[in-house]
Amino acid sequence: MEVTGSPTEKAILSWALKLGMNFDHERSKSSIVHVFTFNSEKKRGGVALKKSETEVYIHWKGAAEIILDRCNTWINSAGLIQEISPDEADMFRKNIEGMAAAALRCVAFAYRKYDLDSVSDEEQRHSWEIPEEHLTLLAIVGMKDPCRPDVRDAVKMCQRAGVKVCMVTGDNIYTAKAIALECGILQVDQPIEKSTIIEGRIFRTCSEQERLKIVDKICVMGRSSPTDKLLLVQTLKKQDHVVAVTGDGTNDAPALKEADIGLSMGIQGTEVAKESSDIIILDDRFASVVKVVRWGRSVYANIQKFLQFQLTVNVAALVINFVSAVSSGDVPLTAVQLLWVNLIMDTLGALALATEPPTDHLMHQPPVRRREPLITNIMWRNVMTQALYQVTVLLILTFKGSDILKLKPDNTGHSDTVRNTVIFNAFVFCQIFNEFNSRKPDEKNIFRGLFQNHLFIGIILITLVLQVLIVEFAGKIASTTPLDWKKWIVCIVIGFISWPLAAIVKFIPVPKKHFFDYFSRKKSSSEHRSISRRSVELRRQQSHLEIL
Repeated sequence: MEVTGSPTEKAILSWALKLGMNFDHERSKSSIVHVFTFNSEKKRGGVALKKSETEVYIHWKGAAEIILDRCNTWINSAGLIQEISPDEADMFRKNIEGMAAAALRCVAFAYRKYDLDSVSDEEQRHSWEIPEEHLTLLAIVGMKDPCRPDVRDAVKMCQRAGVKVCMVTGDNIYTAKAIALECGILQVDQPIEKSTIIEGRIFRTCSEQERLKIVDKICVMGRSSPTDKLLLVQTLKKQDHVVAVTGDGTNDAPALKEADIGLSMGIQGTEVAKESSDIIILDDRFASVVKVVRWGRSVYANIQKFLQFQLTVNVAALVINFVSAVSSGDVPLTAVQLLWVNLIMDTLGALALATEPPTDHLMHQPPVRRREPLITNIMWRNVMTQALYQVTVLLILTFKGSDILKLKPDNTGHSDTVRNTVIFNAFVFCQIFNEFNSRKPDEKNIFRGLFQNHLFIGIILITLVLQVLIVEFAGKIASTTPLDWKKWIVCIVIGFISWPLAAIVKFIPVPKKHFFDYFSRKKSSSEHRSISRRSVELRRQQSHLEIL
């Protein structure tokens, strides 16, 4: 027999079938009068069944401690109904807490009889509130919802990447704590403060100032409602955190929409949750969330690499042509040559650098703050160093190139063409070598993972082949002339020097204060105090992921 429904319902029905229940026979003995679907606010669901012409049986299923509070009788092992004494109530609660501490999801079943005459008419039945007091407790069961094997490693990777993982669940606070320990969200030796593990109702009843004070400490929120989850997201955003939320139910839609990044589950997720999210996790695995973080950081890093490469080319080309035009009235780089350089920079360079695969190094870096400048101080250091080197060398070739290259002046202007071709060729080789530097703006080993990006290697080879063809065979179009092997070596050496130069420069520390902040206007003392307080907040962890 195929069992369908939610994971909780499937577990309960499968257990009942193993005990020998004849599902079709039991179902045929009653008819459904009214259904109160499971409510995440009330943590329970109920159904009214008609078993005779005069009586209706109302069954409730939900969070064990909530159902227990509505029971005043229970059925003992002999099948007799008896009052729940205070000692028995304490015994039931201890059993619930014991199962919850063992990471079991506790569900209780209860029922009561009801007169059929007191049931609302069919026209008004949709608004009928099923009685939920004076129930008889049938059973308390504990269900194990095992964590997937890869969850603990995925959580650890997020934490190492500076991403704080919070668990927001409707489960009992003890169950939530046990699962958090099992997943690695909490550590056994971790000092647990009062606000580290909190119930949704407590967080909900706090004032806004109290919520802002404790929100950074929260790791686990149990017995939470969708409203609590939404409130947590809003509070984290007020603290200027970047918040990502995962969810699969319709009730998760408000939190998914409110978060900076909403991630819904592709298998268990409802259509409402999917429509409210930004990303759909097709396999419902938390490890895929780590891949989202990894690829998101990779895209951001690749944009920075391309910007560093593009800025270096632009600064160098602009300065060289401007200084040459102002001083001598002539420019060493022609329009066609600059067009080829732009092709290297905008098309081939973008393809080469934007297709860099994600690396483990990205997951060891802290999160990028919401207002972090795209061009960092490290990038400015690299750009200025490479641009200054290229401008210096090429301007020397512009004004002293004929003497350095031992070119004899003639009336035909051939020596000037050779000099300008060397300048153009050296400039292109500087960009080719600098493209390797741009792969790793903050790492000394620029060749790490090079052979994993076959497209990068292919583009470099294509650029080299096209450069040789332009210099040697496209003289009429590009205003170049063929060079001998010595001049080719000179151009290659000029480009090659950018590698050791980049490695040396990376030993120079950069200030934490952003480059342009040194040129901003002086702030008043009150503004400085405000900025200082905000900077303290921003130095906290900036990314949060919540799992349901």
